Amino acid sequence: MKIVRSIPDLKAVRRALRGSLGFVPTMGYLHEGHLSLVRRAKTENDFTAVSIFVNPTQFLPHEDFKTYPRNERLDLELLETEGADLVFLPEVRDMYPAGHRTFIDVEGLSSVLEGASRPGHFRGVVTVVAKLFNLTQPTRAYFGQKDAQQVSVIKKMGVDLNMDVEIIVCPTIREENGLAMSSRNVYLTPEDRRHASILSQALLAAQELLRAGERNGDRLRHRMRQVIETVPGVEIDYVSVADPETLVEVEHVTKTALASLAVRFGHIRLIDNIILD
Repeated sequence: MKIVRSIPDLKAVRRALRGSLGFVPTMGYLHEGHLSLVRRAKTENDFTAVSIFVNPTQFLPHEDFKTYPRNERLDLELLETEGADLVFLPEVRDMYPAGHRTFIDVEGLSSVLEGASRPGHFRGVVTVVAKLFNLTQPTRAYFGQKDAQQVSVIKKMGVDLNMDVEIIVCPTIREENGLAMSSRNVYLTPEDRRHASILSQALLAAQELLRAGERNGDRLRHRMRQVIETVPGVEIDYVSVADPETLVEVEHVTKTALASLAVRFGHIRLIDNIILD
């Protein structure tokens, strides 16, 4: 496994790789969700590359950039075990050199749901992903369904900018109680971790209601709120039943819909989603 930290070194290693490249961009503190993406990439490509970069431009001023969990040593051990071929660990000063002023904004998709709660977040996400795509030149890039809106935004960016990369979306990996795996789960207290299973329960309640014949979007959203509110002290940021491509809230489900939500447990904010079908 080659470990590179500078952009010139990355470009040199990339030029030597002959064949398809699967790429998994991460912010590190890897868990089974990340590793499942690496495994998928390995089965579908000649080589697999992973980036570890906590991207400052996608954090709002009051968010946890400085305290975001990091463990480079363990991350590299896990990737070595999984058989990754290349790991890129850039510095902020290299990804955003002095005088950097260019950003990418996907209008519409970036301003709802997560974008409404975290204005400017997707501007940072899309910009860094575009830069990583330019540097690694992947055949395929792998993302988790857990970050469904992020995937939609990145797909749109790739189409609009004529990027020659296939975006592969992989299933959400969950803990035993249904909680979607996330690096930020480490912040949860044992009690909050138990209560956090309410996110997946709320989504499944909407799915059950849909299968029982309910098609009204407001009633499906109301059902999710009902379930979440059974846990005291939980703050709902949003619940949504939206078109998976446009992220516009649906009045009546006629095909598939994206059910998503964001909930706070104290100062910890968690997101989750499923496709309603």
